Amino acid sequence: MSVLFSQGFLASGFASGIKDSGGMDLSLVAVIGDEPATAAVTFTQNLSAAAPVQVSRDHFNSSGHKVSAVVLSSGNANAATGAKGLSDAKLMCELVAAGLGIPSERVLVCSTGLIGIPMPTEKIKSGIPKLVNLLGGTPAHGLDAAKAIMTTDTKEKLIALQGSNFRIGGMAKGAAMLAPNMATMLAVLTTDAVISGEALDSCLKKAVDESFNRLVIDGCTSTNDTVICCSSAKSGKADLAEFQDLLTKACRSLAMQMAMDAEGATKCVTVKVVGAASDAEADRAARKVSASQLVQCSFYGADPYWGRLASELGSSGASFDLDRLQVKYGGTVVAREGITVAFDSVELQKYMSQREFEVVCDLGLGNGSAEIITTDLTPGYIAENMRTS
Repeated sequence: MSVLFSQGFLASGFASGIKDSGGMDLSLVAVIGDEPATAAVTFTQNLSAAAPVQVSRDHFNSSGHKVSAVVLSSGNANAATGAKGLSDAKLMCELVAAGLGIPSERVLVCSTGLIGIPMPTEKIKSGIPKLVNLLGGTPAHGLDAAKAIMTTDTKEKLIALQGSNFRIGGMAKGAAMLAPNMATMLAVLTTDAVISGEALDSCLKKAVDESFNRLVIDGCTSTNDTVICCSSAKSGKADLAEFQDLLTKACRSLAMQMAMDAEGATKCVTVKVVGAASDAEADRAARKVSASQLVQCSFYGADPYWGRLASELGSSGASFDLDRLQVKYGGTVVAREGITVAFDSVELQKYMSQREFEVVCDLGLGNGSAEIITTDLTPGYIAENMRTS
């Protein structure tokens, strides 16, 4: 049921005409009743942050981290659009606020799509009042909200998890421009757990770091990335350890769904670096390998060309000694002490031809470890991105 799995929320989706395809392009998630939700948010670290990110930051701070609604648009990122972009982002909040009878500071706004193109203001003006009137609490309403944030995604990204006395639901979009910090992506998570704002903020940051910030598809950090988590407090008081575990699982699921639906990708690959001098160095090395176009091409070709991995590891900035390196694709060792070893190439090619597989690089230097989710690089990715899209 996506964002509506948690108690205390309504949702809707609508086609306002922003997308040339005529698909749904406006989405709304709103809290039931007059009491706003306690919320936590993480935003893109890109200094070219889009107008919606700038407006949402201001609203989030001025409202004391209280949120009554999140309005999202797809098909236009409203990024690099100057004063008009800021005006349009504020207008989206104001229209939702007017429809719900709430202060506009308690509305957050997100957009995703083409950069540098002005928003069609008149379509927003006519579409958002209709979007508000369509709010409902059925599974179909939640699905519409998730569909309406898709761009090059081929399917909705949804999650619903049951805790001992609370629920977490969520929706996300993302198929390219995926790289920390954060991994174009948007995610709205809801919960009915009773939890303080400080605890929610801490839990979300950790969950994002262990999920969306572990996702590297093309090394490009979007101008619009936003993850929002709202608590209606309609259920029981959350055990923080359980809540953290469940929220992290929800974010990991959504991140994996993004990887599986990445533009042109045919494979989802988990790159693990172990035996590093520290966790931080393992993370640095794993990111360097995962973002390498040469490595991603070898994944596409199901070619265990471990020399490309060694090259990226050696230039990553992490401590490295080739004579200590061991590389495995799944359970098959292809290199030990920096030298190729005999292996069954036919069986390994079958393994690397699967939809999902893993690569483990053991640096042999310590106890540090990290893992990153990435994909192969295919002609489909080039076909999608060789034009404005």
